[in-house]
Amino acid sequence: MDKRYVNVQGGRLPVWVRDGEPTALVFLHYWGGSHRTFAPVIDRLASGRAVVSYDHRGWGAARDLPGPYGIERLADDALDVVHGLGLDRYVLVGHSMGGKTAQLVASRRPAGLAGLVLVAPAPPRPTVDASAAEALSHAYDSRATVADALQHVLTHRPLPADLREQVIADSLAAGDDARLAWPRQGITADISDAAGAIDVPVHVLAGRHDRVDPPASLEADLLPVIPGSRMTVIEDTGHLSPLEAPGALAAQIDRFAAGLVPSRS
Repeated sequence: MDKRYVNVQGGRLPVWVRDGEPTALVFLHYWGGSHRTFAPVIDRLASGRAVVSYDHRGWGAARDLPGPYGIERLADDALDVVHGLGLDRYVLVGHSMGGKTAQLVASRRPAGLAGLVLVAPAPPRPTVDASAAEALSHAYDSRATVADALQHVLTHRPLPADLREQVIADSLAAGDDARLAWPRQGITADISDAAGAIDVPVHVLAGRHDRVDPPASLEADLLPVIPGSRMTVIEDTGHLSPLEAPGALAAQIDRFAAGLVPSRS
């Protein structure tokens, strides 16, 4: 994938791009992730698909971009990427925090958006209270806390050593303000009214053993809110399905993109 730069509010955002078919897949990573989170999925997609991925503002390669770091600004960034790259038609693939960000983008009904794939998304209706969110804010305090979250919360089965090290490094690669924005603001924000305005096809991919956003929670707090959304449960995976079950995700994303109604030109 080629590295390019897109102008966003406050600076330039590094973006990784693979040119291909007219409908691009734009990947938005989870809280603690990076553009690398989706690499195993991207490697397994049908050949010829256009792909875009990047680190959220305040994380990894985008760590130096200024705040605010809330999901409204992350949604602004996603649209700046789309416009900066000149994408005429695209699908947003959002994971967890990236899934809630994708919902906000779609609620604005931007031109060119063809659909959403929401991977273990944070639902529009909050499922944690302020005390639980504050406890979550310490999940990435140190290497030890990240390792604990990996073992007890994020995954269903151990990751290979290289991916485990990648997750630990990515989870620690944020400034304090960016790291805390999600647990202290984003995860408890109720965007139900906005999500109700989404007017494109939405496919939710839930992990059977997800402890963060389990299928039952998504069935209760997301599917009734987003018109026409549907859900597929991915077996043998927890919350980090892009790393635990990349082949299954790639197959579902390919099927969804192939089934979209062609754009009118």
